[in-house]
Amino acid sequence: MAGEKQPSPSGARNAILAGFLGWTLDAFDFFILTFVLAPTAKEFGQTIPAIALAITASLATRWIGAILFGLFADRYGRRIPLIVNILYFSLIEVLSGLAPNYRVFFFLRLLYGIGMGGEWGVGASLTMESVPVRWRGFVSGLLQEGYALGFLLAAAVYRMVYPHWGWRPLFFIGGLPALLTLFVRAKVKEPEAWHRSRTDWTTYRRAIFRHWRRFAYLVLLLAMMNFMAHGTQDMYPTFLQQQHGFSPQRTSDFTVISMIGALCGGLVFGFISDGRGRRRTMVTAVLLAIAVIPLWVFAPNLPLILMGGFLMQFMVQGAWGVIPAHLNELSPDQLRGFFPGLAYQFGVLIASGSAYFEARMAHFISYGRAMGLFAAVVLLTGAFVIFFGPEEHRAEFGRRDPAKA
Repeated sequence: MAGEKQPSPSGARNAILAGFLGWTLDAFDFFILTFVLAPTAKEFGQTIPAIALAITASLATRWIGAILFGLFADRYGRRIPLIVNILYFSLIEVLSGLAPNYRVFFFLRLLYGIGMGGEWGVGASLTMESVPVRWRGFVSGLLQEGYALGFLLAAAVYRMVYPHWGWRPLFFIGGLPALLTLFVRAKVKEPEAWHRSRTDWTTYRRAIFRHWRRFAYLVLLLAMMNFMAHGTQDMYPTFLQQQHGFSPQRTSDFTVISMIGALCGGLVFGFISDGRGRRRTMVTAVLLAIAVIPLWVFAPNLPLILMGGFLMQFMVQGAWGVIPAHLNELSPDQLRGFFPGLAYQFGVLIASGSAYFEARMAHFISYGRAMGLFAAVVLLTGAFVIFFGPEEHRAEFGRRDPAKA
């Protein structure tokens, strides 16, 4: 926009890389568990729903991390909180692989959720504030699909490691993201928008309460988005294993294809949103996802199963690809580290029981029917929430207060 100082190409590139890799590696650490629910349950003498509850535990504590790291990021900058966050979740991931029993494992997954909850808000604000406005939609899709790439990497590592060494080494590999902190410390600079928006604690506190209506809508929006994502992803490997009898290798292969669909969808719909607007693009993706449900869970043969997984994630993650830009544009300038991340994680908290709920439903009906019914309800509801919400398409950061518009 005219009058807005544009970041340097190298600064924007480094910020994008830091935000993208941080979210990718965080998602990798989260999704490792979704591939090994059954063997982990067997070793700890638990049921699959009990281990699925550990997924819920990680989702349920993410709001704590959003508060802690979000406040830290708004007051002291984006870089140092991001470094601390990555070191924290990497350590907890390694300790999860060393857990001697279910109680310790469950407690560690609670702690892991704090780290996962802090990363997205800090990384998204760093990235969105560091790129030119004309890139925002496409970079939004790229950033968010770090989540899909993390799932894809988890599938690949599961395929290569689990058949030979079991489930615990998967969590040890999850400690490698700590190396990313070296890059963040050396190459990433604070965005100019953060310097312009920085304020004192008293003004900051007032701003939080002044914009509570906008925040409430963002929580509702993110609750529906997380119901869509977790309802179509978390139990998908178990669905392939339990209902279709897939081997670890085939489960991994099919999950990888679905995540390639997610990556493509996030980039395509993120790019489209720059021209057509955030809400219209998201609603289109969600309605198309509803149309894909029968193919996704009731496909009769391998090619159609493959196509269904690809198309479902193309649409669901296509809608998600717009979220980083949409959420940051709707957030007050001085609260951009805190508002998007906390709204995201409160949404996660509300939707945290998705995997457990589907696992319980599958005891009475098939995995396919449980997942299909759940997806239909949340996708349709989500389309209404998105359609009737606000939009601040291409808002200028650091120079206006979107909640007053």
